Amino acid sequence: MAETQYTEDNIRSLDWKEHIRMRPGMYIGKLGDGSSPDDGIYILLKEVIDNCIDEFVMGAGKTIEVTIKDKTVSVRDYGRGIPLGKVVDVVSKMNTGGKYDSLAFKKSVGLNGVGTKAVNALSNYFRVESVRDDKQKAAEFSAGNLTLEEDVIDTTKRKGTKVVFVPDDTIFKNYKFRNEYVVKMLKNYCYLNNGLTIIYNGEKYYSENGLKDLLAETIHVEDQEYPIIHLKGDDIEIAMTHSKTQYSEEYYSFVNGQNTTQGGTHLAAFREAAVKTIREFYNKPFEGSDIRKSIVSAISVKVMEPVFESQTKTKLGSTEMGPGLTTVRTFINDFVKTNLDNFLHKNPEVADALLRKILQAERERKELSGIRKLARDRAKKASLHNKKLRDCRVHLTDTKNPKSLESTLFITEGDSASGSITKSRDVNTQAVFSLRGKPLNSYGMTKKIVYENEEFNLLQAALDIEDEMENLRYNNIVIATDADVDGMHIRLLLITFFLQFFPELIKENHLYILQTPLFRVRNKKETIYCYSEEERVAAIEKLKPKPEITRFKGLGEISPDEFVHFIGDDIRLDPVMLDGATSIETLLEFYMGKNTPDRQDFIINNLKVEIDAVES
Repeated sequence: MAETQYTEDNIRSLDWKEHIRMRPGMYIGKLGDGSSPDDGIYILLKEVIDNCIDEFVMGAGKTIEVTIKDKTVSVRDYGRGIPLGKVVDVVSKMNTGGKYDSLAFKKSVGLNGVGTKAVNALSNYFRVESVRDDKQKAAEFSAGNLTLEEDVIDTTKRKGTKVVFVPDDTIFKNYKFRNEYVVKMLKNYCYLNNGLTIIYNGEKYYSENGLKDLLAETIHVEDQEYPIIHLKGDDIEIAMTHSKTQYSEEYYSFVNGQNTTQGGTHLAAFREAAVKTIREFYNKPFEGSDIRKSIVSAISVKVMEPVFESQTKTKLGSTEMGPGLTTVRTFINDFVKTNLDNFLHKNPEVADALLRKILQAERERKELSGIRKLARDRAKKASLHNKKLRDCRVHLTDTKNPKSLESTLFITEGDSASGSITKSRDVNTQAVFSLRGKPLNSYGMTKKIVYENEEFNLLQAALDIEDEMENLRYNNIVIATDADVDGMHIRLLLITFFLQFFPELIKENHLYILQTPLFRVRNKKETIYCYSEEERVAAIEKLKPKPEITRFKGLGEISPDEFVHFIGDDIRLDPVMLDGATSIETLLEFYMGKNTPDRQDFIINNLKVEIDAVES
């Protein structure tokens, strides 16, 4: 065999924009289409806003205006404005930015020297405008290439920076910005920056009480075991309560304003410190899991020169608060020990409610201990030859692997559907769990049922979330059922299971419904898959005179060769989201409780259209 030549001609240096466009995942994580909150289009938005936040932190500009119309994003701050001579460089030269001067930006949040360059390189259209000292300078780019550089002009506009961009649709396929994700991101910025106002498409967001407001929106007053404990210090803020109805622990963690969705050293330190302080306060050797059961909490810390375990900063790796400073663990432990202990001494009614909650958790754990061991043994045996789970290679816990955010578990019904997905999936990032028939309606049942019901127990084991959410093995949990009445029912039963026992999977945007096509319309030259009646009509019009039309009645009818289109780059997912205005208990009671005339009326008025569309 001839030897491959390896000469100087083989070595190619990519310029900054080529590299970002060729390897976008290194800079912004996964691409996605906007159905998931960690999809690339939201990272682009975040990178631009982070620069505005840094201005706010420096005391320049208290308002940020964000507008998203169709696919065009505009972000305007009233900070100091980019120095006019550097407007082009700051958005188009790598390692250019104000954050290298660590006196100015000791605890900044963005991708140092990379953020806006990544946005520029990954946008069809990118415009930056800076106003300083009554003068304005602007430049426009396409895919990172300078297309227009305007001269400096006099202006009466207020100082600050405005960035307008349109993400490149050759990189982000079929994308759309989902309002819910954008609002959640912007609210988090307000919770973490007291005094900041963000105006988004005309709506104003502002937070008076920081993380206390975040928790108040997350957990309804009637579901709080005791009023939210809110503790603040230099470089640290904590809010916590316990839920009356939820079984699992739920945490929101932040470092320098960045939402660390995968936790890290600061969250581990807080969980440990809370247990230690509470044990010492009551002088009782409680189990850590009993203290933390049902806890809902938020923690924010500011760290100098933080080290993250991934480029998109979802997990903190730093062990110190900054070069030469105390460890993160010691800092958080000392703060919690002093402040939480003081709070409990000053608020005996909260201390009593917390004690009751811990004792209740202890009783429930002891009641479950026997059945838990049996269930674990059963799950262990099953996992050796678990026919229900066809696993993948990369999991969410592999934080150093850039593909970890793509890890997906499809929950399917029946063998034919799981067979098609199993044959056409990407074995690196896509796993399949197949259900046998309809799952149990778990509404109103205790955690005991999760261990007694083999299917639920194996699903819990596959996700590895029995003890804590940090072990979650898949970023996306996708319910893949037929689009018929039975399929809808299975979706509802699975959503009920997750809401009842693992609601944070939904709150943290891990649960989705797979959209699959209802029709295939084709002629000899082209095939179009249609997800709605409107798409079918448009496809028939496009492929006329007489295309062949196939109606898919179930997932099992779609061959693996075709299925690969629906779970690959063009996958369409509908996120399962919670409306902050309704408590989980109220929601479950309405949909899954005893039949009520209200629910019957609701179904008659709302679901008939769905069923008609599915059956036509």
